Amino acid sequence: MTPSIDPERRFSLNFGFPVPGAERVPDGWQLSWRGCAVMGILNVTPDSFSDGGQHATLAAALAQARALLEAGALVLDIGGESTRPGAEPVDAATELDRVLPIIRALSGWNAVLSIDTLKPEVARAALDAGAHLVNDVSGLGAEMRQVCASLGAAACIMHMQGEPRSMQHRPQYGDVVAEVFGFLRERAAQARAAGVPSVLLDPGFGFGKTLAHNLALLRALEELTREPDPVLIGASRKKFIGTLSGVDLPSERDAGSLAAHLDAARRGAAMVRVHDVSMTVQALRVQAAVL
Repeated sequence: MTPSIDPERRFSLNFGFPVPGAERVPDGWQLSWRGCAVMGILNVTPDSFSDGGQHATLAAALAQARALLEAGALVLDIGGESTRPGAEPVDAATELDRVLPIIRALSGWNAVLSIDTLKPEVARAALDAGAHLVNDVSGLGAEMRQVCASLGAAACIMHMQGEPRSMQHRPQYGDVVAEVFGFLRERAAQARAAGVPSVLLDPGFGFGKTLAHNLALLRALEELTREPDPVLIGASRKKFIGTLSGVDLPSERDAGSLAAHLDAARRGAAMVRVHDVSMTVQALRVQAAVL
């Protein structure tokens, strides 16, 4: 396949404070990379849909973090609250008890750390503890924008229809591509106006979308990736991958996930969020060389 977007395109995120691997620029620090990078998933939750409970102890979480970094992850995304379909929320204290020890332990490593949270108070505490990026599946509302702007953190803005408990109960759109991409553009403009130094845009595969919605968004991805803000895609082990592949167990959906992520990279995605970093990094390198 001949790519319509350069597979060696350069991407960057800006921060108001030093970040591992970033260079000093006039307005702060800039983290740059070429081609599609990988964000490794590090859930320290008991109930995430694929790896819940596997990294609940500090020792297990640190071992997984090291494995993800050695496999080639550019960013580690640390989450202390499951946002799988049907998940019940947890309070901020519980979430902080899960994520702060691992963030503090990793803050001395040469690693870019992302906090995966919906709560502004958790984001602020995580950034104070050593995180660099806020990954907000609820779309970066006003309070979260203020947290990121005041501390100089970059942010990932994701689209979700509804909330985790109910988002997969008959999601509906008039035009899913126009509505999701329009939402992301609007929230990115609001973030810039609030002083957030940089954003990633995530269409939110599986977050209030049917199989048809997910496929429509993936097929139209170049409409979003041609714009200045880098795009993050997270399809790893999700239900629509299982539906398309006929694989029931989430932990066995890495091959199908890889197919979706390679297609996203061909369409200009700047980063993919995955469970299996090693497989994804290897495949992305080969694809970039071939294209």
